Amino acid sequence: MEFEIRLSGAVEVLVGGRRSDLGSIKPRIALAALAWDAGRTVGVDTLIHRIWDENPPVKARETLHAHISRIRAALRGADEDAAVIVSRTNSYVMRVDPDRVDLRHYTSCVDQARALKGTDDERAALALLDRADGLWRGEPLAGISGSWPGHLRTTVAETRLVAAITRAEILVGAGRFTDAVPVLLPLVAERPVDEALVELLAVALHGSSRTAEAARLLQRTRQRVIRDSGLDAGRRLHRVQEGILAGTPMVALLREVGVTGGTAPRPPVRIPDNLPRDVPWVGRREELHRLTEALSEGTGDAAPVVTVESISGMGGVGKTALAVHLAHHVRHRYPDGAVFVHLGGHACDRAAVAPRRALTEILRLLGVPGTELPESTDELTALWRSMARDRRMLVILDDAADPDQVRRLLPGASPTAVVVTSRKRLPGLPGVRPVSLGVLPPQDAKALFLQRLGPRGGTTDQEVTDIVRICGHLPLAVEIAASRLLAHPSWTTTDLLAQLATGDGHLDELRDGERSLTHVFDLSYDALTVRQRLVFRRIGLHLGAEFGPYAVAALTGLDPGTAERVLEELLAHHLVSEPVPHRFTMHDLLRGYARSLIGTDVNGPEEQPDSITGRLVDFYLRAADAADRLAYSFRSRTVVTGAGEEATRPAIPEFSGAPAAERWLKSESANLLDTLEWLTEHGTHPQLAYGVHVLGGFLDTQGHLATAEPLHRRAVDHWSAAGDGAALARALLDLATVRIHRSRFEEAMAAAREAREIAGSLKDPELESECLHQMSIALWQTGQYAVVQSLQKQVLSFHLQSNDKMRIARSHNLLGIAHLHVDEPEKALESFQSALAFFSEAGNVRGRFMTLNNLGELLARRGRPEEAEHAYREAMGVAAGVAGRGERATLQMNWANVLVTLGRADEALALFGEVLPELRAVEDRRAEAIALNGTGRAYRAVGEDERALPLHVAALAVARRVNAVGEEIEALYDLAQAEQATGRIEQAMTHYADCLVASRRIGAPAEEARASRALARLRAHARPSRESGRGRGPREG
Repeated sequence: MEFEIRLSGAVEVLVGGRRSDLGSIKPRIALAALAWDAGRTVGVDTLIHRIWDENPPVKARETLHAHISRIRAALRGADEDAAVIVSRTNSYVMRVDPDRVDLRHYTSCVDQARALKGTDDERAALALLDRADGLWRGEPLAGISGSWPGHLRTTVAETRLVAAITRAEILVGAGRFTDAVPVLLPLVAERPVDEALVELLAVALHGSSRTAEAARLLQRTRQRVIRDSGLDAGRRLHRVQEGILAGTPMVALLREVGVTGGTAPRPPVRIPDNLPRDVPWVGRREELHRLTEALSEGTGDAAPVVTVESISGMGGVGKTALAVHLAHHVRHRYPDGAVFVHLGGHACDRAAVAPRRALTEILRLLGVPGTELPESTDELTALWRSMARDRRMLVILDDAADPDQVRRLLPGASPTAVVVTSRKRLPGLPGVRPVSLGVLPPQDAKALFLQRLGPRGGTTDQEVTDIVRICGHLPLAVEIAASRLLAHPSWTTTDLLAQLATGDGHLDELRDGERSLTHVFDLSYDALTVRQRLVFRRIGLHLGAEFGPYAVAALTGLDPGTAERVLEELLAHHLVSEPVPHRFTMHDLLRGYARSLIGTDVNGPEEQPDSITGRLVDFYLRAADAADRLAYSFRSRTVVTGAGEEATRPAIPEFSGAPAAERWLKSESANLLDTLEWLTEHGTHPQLAYGVHVLGGFLDTQGHLATAEPLHRRAVDHWSAAGDGAALARALLDLATVRIHRSRFEEAMAAAREAREIAGSLKDPELESECLHQMSIALWQTGQYAVVQSLQKQVLSFHLQSNDKMRIARSHNLLGIAHLHVDEPEKALESFQSALAFFSEAGNVRGRFMTLNNLGELLARRGRPEEAEHAYREAMGVAAGVAGRGERATLQMNWANVLVTLGRADEALALFGEVLPELRAVEDRRAEAIALNGTGRAYRAVGEDERALPLHVAALAVARRVNAVGEEIEALYDLAQAEQATGRIEQAMTHYADCLVASRRIGAPAEEARASRALARLRAHARPSRESGRGRGPREG
C-alpha cells in the first residue's frame, strides 16, 4: 500500500492515496519533528522546543503524548511496520524508511547526485536531481511558524541551492551550456556577488554564444564587489574574464571554474583561498612589521590558542588593503588555506552580516555541503571550531561591526590566525592585539600618490606635497586623486592642484571612474525638496548612529508623522537605510557630508548646531523620563522640568504600558548613552544630574554600571552644592543601586544610610521607606538576613497604609528571600505567593519575573528540582521582554544549578559557560561567585573533581572579595566536598569548619547543620585512618 509522509508543502500523511487527518498545527509539527529525524532518537525536550519554542504549556509532556497518540492513529492504516513511533526513556524514535519522508528522500537524491558529479555516471546524477525535483511541492511545513520550522526551511533551502549548483556544474561540464544558463540565472540574481556562481554563469553564457553578455556580467560583478568591499574581485574571476575575452579554449575555462566531466570526485575538504588580489604596496612599514611579527608568534608548533589581530581606523584609511597585503605577505605560512569574509559592519544600504551567515560562508569555503550545515548559530560555531582545531589557516574578517559579531567567528584553540578590520576598536575579544591606523605620514602619502600615478612626468615635489595635504593624507582620497589625474592625460599635477585648491571644491574633484566622495552626494541632495533637504542636513547632527521619526522631529521642528514620511522619501533616494521597521541609519560619510551643509540653505531657517542638538537632548530626556516612570515604576523619582514652553518642545512617544516603555528604552539605548556623553561634555551640571537620574533605571538594568557610577557621583556633588535635599537623597539611592549591582555592598550601605538620614530630616516617609529598601538589598547580599526581615517589615507596613501594590509586592519578594535563607520555607513560599499576586494586580511583569526566579530557588532548596525548572522556564518566558542582560544571566545561572541536581550536568556546563562572561560584563561579582561554584559542582557531578577544585577556590575568592557571606558559605562547603573527594582530608576539614563558623555568624541554621554533619562524618571516618597509619581518609559516598 502506498505510504508517504510529506513535509514539502503542507505536512500530511498519505496512506493508500488518501490523506490522514492530523487535526491542528501542533500534531503536524510533532510529526514533522519526528519524520525529519526518521530512524534517529529525538529527546522529549527537543520535541517540546520544536513544537512550542520557548513557551511550552504547563503540561507539555502530557500534551506531547496526546499529539503522538494522534499521529500513531493516522499511521495505523499503512502497511504493518511502514511507520512506527517507539517510546524510549525521555525520547521517541520514528522507525520508517527515510525515503518515505519526502524531504529526507529529496536530500538523499541530492547527496547521491553530488557524489556522482565529476564521475562517468553524471547522467544518473541528473536523473537523481530530476527525481528530487519531482518530490518538491513547495515551502516546507507550509503555514507553520516557529523557530524550528524556520531552521528546517533554511536547511532545505541550502539543499536546494546545492541541487541547483550541482545540476549547473554537470550541464556545463557536459557542454550543455544553453541548458545550464536558465538554471544559473536565478541563482546569480539572488547572490550577485557570489563569484563562483558568476564565473560559472559567465562560462555558460560564453559557451552559448552570448559572450558580450558574459563580459558585461563579469564587469558588473567586479564593480559591485569594489563598491561593497573597496577591493577588487578575486583572482579567478579575473582569469575567467581575461580568458573569455582572449578566446581561451573552453576546456581551459572549465578547468578554471573547477568543472571537468568524467573525472574522479573532488576531495570533500578544500583548501580555500578567496583572498582579493594584492596591490603594489606603499607605507605602513611599522604596522606591517608589527602584524607580521605577531602572526609569526602564532605559527609555532606550540601555539595553544588562536592568534587574533585587529586593525581599526576611520573609513578610507586603508584597513582592508593592509589586511589583504598582510595576508599575501604571510600566506606561505598557512598551508591549510586563506579565507576572506566581508562582514559589512558599516555598509550604508544593508545590515551587518549576521554571524550565522558568515559561518555558513566559511564552512562552505571549507567544502561542507549545505545539507550538512547545522541549524543553530551555536552549532555552526562548534562545527567551525572543530574543523579549525588542527588547521593552520589565515582568516580575514573585514569591516566588523562590533565584538559580538566577531566573537562567534573566532576558531577557538587553533593554529589558525584571524585578522579583523573595523572602523571601531573591538574591546572584549579574547587575546586580541589591536593596531590602530591613522592617516599616512606625509612622505608615505606622497609615495602612494606617485606609485598609483606610475611613470609619467609633469610633477613637482611641492605640488605632490600640496595635493596629498589637501587629501588629508587619507589613503582613499590620495588614490582617488591619482586616478583623477590618470583619467586626464593632458593634465599635470599643476592642473589637478588648481582643481583641488578652489575653495571647498576639492571634495568634488576627488573622484575617479568608479569612486567619488561627494559628487554623487551633491547630485542626490540637489534632487531633494526643501523639506527633504532640511531633514537630510539635520540628521547629520544626530548624536547616535540610529534614529527614529520622533528624534528627527526634534531636530527639525516637524511633527513625527511628517518626519517619518520624509524619512521614507529619503529611503527611496537611498540617503538613509531602514535596518528594522521605523528605525533609520545614515552612512557615516553621508552624515559628515550632511553636517557640512548645515547653514548653507540661504532660503531656509537659521541653523545653529548647538540649539538644534539641545532640542534633541531635551527630547531624549523627556521621553526617557516618561518611559522610566512606566518601565521602572519602583524607583523613587525626582521631579525636574526642562526649559521652554510645553507647546514648543519636541513631541515624545505615548507608551501604552511598561513593556512598551522598556522596549523603547532598549531600542534607543545607544542614543541614550550618546545623550549622556553629550551632557557630560556640553551640558550644565543640573542637566547632567537630571539626565543620569532619569536614565538610572535603564543604566542599572541594562548593565551600564561602569558608565553610571561616576555620573551618579557627579549628580550627588551637584545636588549637595545646590542644597536640594530630596534630589540629593534620590541621587544617593541611584548611587547605592549601582554599587549593589557592582557587588560593592559596604559602599552601597553608606550611600543608602546617608540618603535615609536626609529623608528623615525632610520628614518624607515615602523616600525613607525607599532608603530602607535599598539598605535591605545590600544587607541581604552580605547575609544579614535577620536585619533584612526587620527593615522590610517596616517598609511593608508603610506601603500597606498607602496601598502601593507594586511596592507591597516588592517587599514581600525580599522578605521571601530572607525567609528562604534562614530556613523558613513555608514563610518564604507565602511571601513569594503574595508577591506574585500583588505584582500581577499591579501589572508589573518585571516583578513577576524576579519572583518566579526566587520561587525556583526555593523549590530547588526544598528538593523539588523538576518544579524548580518549571518555575525557571516560566520566568524565562516572562523575562523575554523585560529582563536586563544581568537579570537574564542570573536566571540562566539558577537554571543551570538545577540542571546539575537533575543529572543533566553537560547541559549545565554549557549554560554556565554562556552566563559567566555575561555576569562579568555587568560586574555582578556575587552572581559570578555563584556561577563559578555551580560550574565546579557540575564538573564534580560528571566525576571531574580535579577540574572542580580551582573553580570552587575562585568562587570563594570572589565571594570574600565582595563580602557576599552566603556565597562564601556555599563555596566553602563545595570546596570541602571536592577536597574530600580528591583525598585532601585536612583541607576539607578546615573548610567545613570555616563554613560552620560563617553560617553561625549570619544565622543560617540549615547551612550550619549541613556543615556540622559533614564535618562530624569526616572526622569519624578520618580517625580510624590516622590510627592505622593511613595518610588518606575514605571519600564520602
